[in-house]
Amino acid sequence: MEKVLQFLKEAGTYYLATVDGDQPRVRPFGTVNVFEGKLYIQTGMVKPVAKQMLENPKVELCAFKDGTWLRVSGEVKPDDRTEAKESMLDAYPQLRGMYDENDGNTAVFYFTNARATFSSFTCAPETVTF
Repeated sequence: MEKVLQFLKEAGTYYLATVDGDQPRVRPFGTVNVFEGKLYIQTGMVKPVAKQMLENPKVELCAFKDGTWLRVSGEVKPDDRTEAKESMLDAYPQLRGMYDENDGNTAVFYFTNARATFSSFTCAPETVTF
């Protein structure tokens, strides 16, 4: 999982896909963190993406860097604990102007049953599960 975290941090932006009814939705994200051995992402509870993940936890993200792309698919679960939110916000202090671990809006989700695949046109795919 550490390789997945490092790739996503170096890529800077990844694209998260969710389902909204019968319509796929994709949007750019930039927050990623490991807390208690789990890969986390962050958003606001008031955003449609949070509602979509709560209704259907199956998601996929994709990032591209230096000729290699990473796809992570799995399910996400919300973590309402202050410590999980605080860990994410400590990793991204620039978010503290918009979010606070006790504001009722900050949401962190962690991956379960995840499968991450690194791919390129020059190497065989490498898959990691967590």
